[in-house]
This record gives sequence, C-alpha cells and structure tokens, in this order.
Amino acid sequence: MNISVTMNKFDRKPKFVQLIFVDINGVPKGMEIPASRLEEAVDTGIPFDGSSIPGFQGIEDSDLIFKADPDTYVEVPWDSVARVYGYIYKDDRPYPIDPRGVLKNVLDGLAKEGFKAYIGPEPEFYLFKKNGTWELEIPDVGGYFDILTLDRTKEVRREIAEYMPAFGLIPEVLHHEVGKAQHEIDFKYDEALKTADNIISFKYIVKAVAEMHGLYATFMPKPIYGMPGNGMHLHISLWKDGENVFKGDKGLSETALHFIGGILRHAKALTAVTNPTVNSYKRLVPGYEAPVYISWGYRNRSALIRVPAFWGNGARIEYRCPDPSANPYFAFAAILKAGLDGIKKKIDPFAYVEENVYEMDEERRVQLGIDTLPSSLGEALEELKKDKVVKEALGGAYKNFIEYKKAEWESYLEYLESKHLPRDTKRVTEWELERYFFI
Repeated sequence: MNISVTMNKFDRKPKFVQLIFVDINGVPKGMEIPASRLEEAVDTGIPFDGSSIPGFQGIEDSDLIFKADPDTYVEVPWDSVARVYGYIYKDDRPYPIDPRGVLKNVLDGLAKEGFKAYIGPEPEFYLFKKNGTWELEIPDVGGYFDILTLDRTKEVRREIAEYMPAFGLIPEVLHHEVGKAQHEIDFKYDEALKTADNIISFKYIVKAVAEMHGLYATFMPKPIYGMPGNGMHLHISLWKDGENVFKGDKGLSETALHFIGGILRHAKALTAVTNPTVNSYKRLVPGYEAPVYISWGYRNRSALIRVPAFWGNGARIEYRCPDPSANPYFAFAAILKAGLDGIKKKIDPFAYVEENVYEMDEERRVQLGIDTLPSSLGEALEELKKDKVVKEALGGAYKNFIEYKKAEWESYLEYLESKHLPRDTKRVTEWELERYFFI
C-alpha cells in the first residue's frame, strides 16, 4: 500500500509513529519510530526483542519482527504522534503467539465457511481520584443513568467520546453505570478484528483523558468489594453475502441457535479466556448483574446469553460474562470458534430460561439443566485444558497462555497463604490491585 496516500489524509504529519501490539494479557506494548520509517515498518518490518514481553519468547530465541498494518493508522489528537497496529513475525513466518494473528487465523477459518463476524462491545470502567494509595476515592456518587449533578464526571465521558472518532471509533451511547464512579461508553459494532483493535484504542483514550483530569481509569473487573464489577458484554452476529445469517423468519435462525449451543457447550472453558484474571471471579458471583449460570433466553438479563429485541437486520446475541481484562483478540477467537463448532455440529442450545435465574433455588436450576461457570481462575484453567475446541482457537499461543495463567494463579494462592486468607475469599486483595488496576 502507498503509505504517503494514507498519511496525506491527515492535516498534520506526526514526527513519530507508535507500533502497537498486545502481550498475552492484552496489555498494549510497542515502540516508537520516526514517521519516515513507517513505509519500512509496513514492507519489511521493524525487529525487536520479545524476551521481556509477558507470555512471549524466551531470552535464548527472542528476535521478532513487527509489520505494521497501514489500514490501522491514526493520529493522536492531543500529541504529535501517530499509532498503528500490526502483526508479529518470526523467521519470516507469522508468530504463533501474536494475539492479533491468532484472531486472524480464526477469522480466516470463518471466511472459508462463508461467514464474517461482527461484534459490538460494552466495556465498563471506573474513574478514581489520584491519591497515591490503594484507598480508592470516588469523584462522584452518581448511579445508573444519572444525569444530574451527582454525576460529576459527565464532562470526562463527553471528552472521551469527542476524541473517539479520531481513532476510528463511533460513540453511540454514554452513561453513568450502576456503581458510584462507574461508567460505560458504547461504540458502534464492526468486523471482529477491527473491534478488537477498537477495544485496545478505547482503553487508551479513556486512560489518557482520565489522566488529563487528574483521575485514574480502571477496567479491572472488580476494583472494590461490594460494588458492581466492570463487564464487557459482547453483541455478536455472523453475516454471509451481505446478509445477517442470525436473522430467521420468526426470530433467530437455526444458524444463530446452533451458534448459541456451541458457546453454551464450551462456556466453562471459554471463561479462562473471556475472564482471564484472578479478579474476574470476584465479579462472577451471584447477587450482581454478572451472569454465573449457563443458560440463555430472550431479553433475560440474568442469563449467560441474551437475545436482545431486534428489528430488520439487527439480529444478534449478547454474551454477558466477558470482562474488560480479557485479551480481546484471544476472547473473540475462542468465542467464534466455539460458536462455529456449534454450527458445524448442529448443537441445539440448552438451559433455555425466561425466569430470573438468580432467584431460583438449586432444585429448579437442576430441573432446567442450568450449570454454573467456574468460580475461580484455577477452575477455569482446568476446564480449558479439557476443551479441544477452545484450545485450538488459541493455536500456538495455547501453551504459553496456560503456563502464564497457571503461574498467575499459583502466585495468588501463595499470597493468600502468606496473609492467612481463605482460598475462596471474595475480598479484593492488594495483590490484585497491584496486578490488575492498570490493565
């Protein structure tokens, strides 16, 4: 591609370009190059040492190459720098642990079946005052959909939304969430790879704007015990030949139902990828809006998978357990692979429910065939080890992912033991705040 054409679309030309990729946790990493090297970054790539990137190569064999994807080029409005995503290579071959490459492989598989995946996320976040300690101070006492003076951070939300189009994100709805100082800004759905990039960009924008206002933004699943957690519901649909194949004559199509069946069958293993931190399971507890019961239904917000009301080509499913700590590339790859397995094997969805699952007793849930998600990262990893489909979705990254997350879980258990805390505590520990607050 002619890079000069890409750059000429913008009024000013930054002096530097950030080359962005994510580590195994989905945390953005990268390096800056002079803008004059951008074409080189696209054509031949920029070499770097991957040995210190979490979940990547060992020090004995760590030479990697970043190749920029020019279609992702954007300019940061508040800085004289541009940003671009890309793919990682090793020895002139796609690097199997590259999260963006992992998702691309799954999307290529979907394309062979004639499908294109679209995803719309709903990432939630908290804003806290900076005070140099883990005593988290809230800047407002607003509640769900508050628009009065109780919501003192509405100007921050608006500023975030104003910056989003510069990064290719189209804001749709911004509002205060249930928790004090908790917020949500939804942006328009897009093709799966673009949406994964958008999630990384969105978190960057939110944190940068918060910093400008002397605040910390966190996407940590459960920053404060006793307050609502941060979720990232995903609205998913598959399209073929320009038509939404989830749309049936009366409601959802068989393709959509089988897609749901695939996700339900693999739901336990999926949580290791969609809820990949110790802290994720402090959010996935009964009593809040986060779903813990493997079920599905129309409009039912207590179910794991909800089918929202839709008109025209708006047919989609809402997968409600993922949280913003997930690496979006891995999460999308795993979910789509599970759904495709359901389509190929014609797996009928089970545990249909239109009642409030949270208010059911155990006997009623057993009657309806409703199982529960893992209650800890350790349990989720054991489920992942047994699930061939989800393991295949991660491809060459599976071994590194499972080893990295196993070490994370063991480190947490050692911390609990050192502090004489019970293994099943739902309290948010300092270990979690130090590890996850800035993800």
